[in-house]
Amino acid sequence: MANITATMVKALREQTGAGMMDCKTALAENDGDMEAAIDWLRAKGLSKAAKKAGRVAAEGLVAVAGDGGKGVVVEVNAETDFVARNETFQSMVRSIADVALSVGGDFEALSQAGFPGTSKTVAEHVQEMVGQIGENLTLRRSAGFEVSPGVVSTYMHSATAPGLGRIGVLVALESAGDAGKLEAFGRQVAMHVAATNPLAVDVDGVDPAVVERERGVFREQARESGKPDNIIEKMVEGRVRKFYEESVLLKQAFVIDPDKTVEQALKDAQGDIGAPVRLVGFVRFALGEGIEKDETDFAAEVAAAVSG
Repeated sequence: MANITATMVKALREQTGAGMMDCKTALAENDGDMEAAIDWLRAKGLSKAAKKAGRVAAEGLVAVAGDGGKGVVVEVNAETDFVARNETFQSMVRSIADVALSVGGDFEALSQAGFPGTSKTVAEHVQEMVGQIGENLTLRRSAGFEVSPGVVSTYMHSATAPGLGRIGVLVALESAGDAGKLEAFGRQVAMHVAATNPLAVDVDGVDPAVVERERGVFREQARESGKPDNIIEKMVEGRVRKFYEESVLLKQAFVIDPDKTVEQALKDAQGDIGAPVRLVGFVRFALGEGIEKDETDFAAEVAAAVSG
């Protein structure tokens, strides 16, 4: 039996929103395995945050840049949100996005590419700017698409400045149709991706391990109903279909027109665009997602400072 500590219980509570005793029980039932405990709470209907996206715990900027059939997105992190409003930092991130566009978004190539107007690489320049900005800076990641014929549409949500902000999206569409109309439709899809954060373009793109994990949780939930096994399996398959409708881009209800799926909207748009359209892929960068950041008790810090 694993030793269940208060720290483990607190961490599970923060991730799920479940009660302290429920979290302790979940960890005890699953020998201290955090992921299994989360699934256990979900199956029991005790988790208030069953599906928590990557935790946004870092500052800085996401940038997008596009040029017809090419598009890139990059993320540069800093310690505080004040830096995102710093014109020097903004200029640097925008330049990094332009360099990324020239190397196709590949992170290693971007890191080693020359930074404009200097003898430094992009990675070296970012480190050099630490002294000028006054905070630790990190070139975190980049990605890109290139299609021909077609367009790569870009969208920035919560923009701080043109092309810079907190959520950047690329959507790559392959088509020989009207480029302007294709770009406009691609931007709508990119806005949809920013809002819904899908896991994959289609069902085949979803990680099988993720599907099996969801299936296991659904099965445990269904067993709580006490129904026979054959009914339980039908219930599970229904929940899996619902999972796909919520998580797969082409299966999702289109935020621009919720009466249609994205797949149907894509088919309908082809008539206006004047040629078949294939959704090649998408990328969504949310600032700081997945980065853990120490949380401080500001009130306690002030009290400690006052008390000397």
